[in-house]
Amino acid sequence: MPLWRDLAKRLEKPRRQYAEVNLSRINRYSAEHDTVVVPGKVLSAGQLEKQVTIAALGFSKKASEKIGAHGKCLSIEELMTVNPKGSGVKILV
Repeated sequence: MPLWRDLAKRLEKPRRQYAEVNLSRINRYSAEHDTVVVPGKVLSAGQLEKQVTIAALGFSKKASEKIGAHGKCLSIEELMTVNPKGSGVKILV
């Protein structure tokens, strides 16, 4: 469970230090059918051209619409129930 431990340490920080990741960054650093965790909020700048599962604390309205066309949005809690070992999951900050 090193992934979940790492994620918990990142989320212990003050909220103003949470990550804000644009879709263009997720598109650049992920491959087709990857699972990505963002310890913060996903923003809508850019395009998502791959089928990716994204888990985050929050999504902007436009980002969730863009992700819905290609991939899947999950909360971090939902991802923990689906993949308790955290295998094959990338953290993007």
